[in-house]
Amino acid sequence: MDKSSPGFQINDDISRAETLPADVYVDLAWYERAKEKVLARSWQFIGEAAQVKSPGHVRPFTLLEGCLDEPLLLTVDERVQTHCLSNVCTHRGALVVEGEGHLKGMRCRYHGRKFALDGSFSSMPEFDGVVGFPSEKDSLPRLALERWGPFLFCNLNPAFEFDELVRPMNERVNFLPLDRAVFDPSTSRDYFLKANWALYCDNYLEEFHLPFVHGASLAGLDYGEYRTELYPYGTLQLGVGKSKEDSFNLPKDHPDFGSNVAAFYYWLFPNLMMNFYPWGLSVNVVYPLDPERTKVSFLSYVWDKDRQSSGVGSDLHRVEMEDEEVVESVQRGVRSRLYDRGRYSPRREAGTHHFHKLLAHFLNE
Repeated sequence: MDKSSPGFQINDDISRAETLPADVYVDLAWYERAKEKVLARSWQFIGEAAQVKSPGHVRPFTLLEGCLDEPLLLTVDERVQTHCLSNVCTHRGALVVEGEGHLKGMRCRYHGRKFALDGSFSSMPEFDGVVGFPSEKDSLPRLALERWGPFLFCNLNPAFEFDELVRPMNERVNFLPLDRAVFDPSTSRDYFLKANWALYCDNYLEEFHLPFVHGASLAGLDYGEYRTELYPYGTLQLGVGKSKEDSFNLPKDHPDFGSNVAAFYYWLFPNLMMNFYPWGLSVNVVYPLDPERTKVSFLSYVWDKDRQSSGVGSDLHRVEMEDEEVVESVQRGVRSRLYDRGRYSPRREAGTHHFHKLLAHFLNE
């Protein structure tokens, strides 16, 4: 990619639009641009709020490890307020906290600079006579931090409000017992595939491949009733089931009441899937590793163990293996000198088209 080039455009009219240029999936320059223009400006899932509870609890972590690799820190101050902070000392860049624990304050072990649990600068030895010191720049930068249900999200440099991301999802699934969801390590695992992260999202977002790739594993879905809804920074794929037995018991005031909804498949821009089943929730976090390698973490949260072995969410590993096989095949294909861009099915690829429009907007900024 020529960094001085204007980039690419995705036509708003899906019937006229062409898909992403093949270079976006293979070129290192496009990958690096996506890291800064897309991933570093979007809301990222960082796990359960319960991972930090009591005053003084500090927990360092790395944001999008293998991609952004940003050293961050969750803290709980004496007022029991949770903060997300940079974990890089504002003096010379050393890591401030190098292990989880409980502290009354934080002290950099390199030169002794101290910070309060909310990240504000406290003290620094041997700095007498420094003009204009301390200033706001000497405190640890605070990140935007939001909570949805039992989960935390943070953002390095927000390009849009958190509410714009989650409001449509919340309005549809707020009847579910998220407060009872329990992490299930036995059905949670990481997957590694030889494909670009955006290509993995492309596949998730389109309906077209379901009867071809998942004809047996997702046979419980009614393909004729399957549909996608678009939101400013997300999509919903409404998985209507063929039977009432493996569907949600929807409240009467729910917009889908009367339908055999077997799954709510939500994608939140740019790299998060939240899949709701009658038994619980599968959170899929997509970690870009390089232009042609991706890690996907499947995290299962269960509120009805008895229903986990039935329905379209009963064998997520098989569905993932089917997806990975075809996505890796496409990754090999987009390297071809004879392929550049394709077209969309207006009925079945609206979600992928929406994703590509968002990518074009951010990447061309």
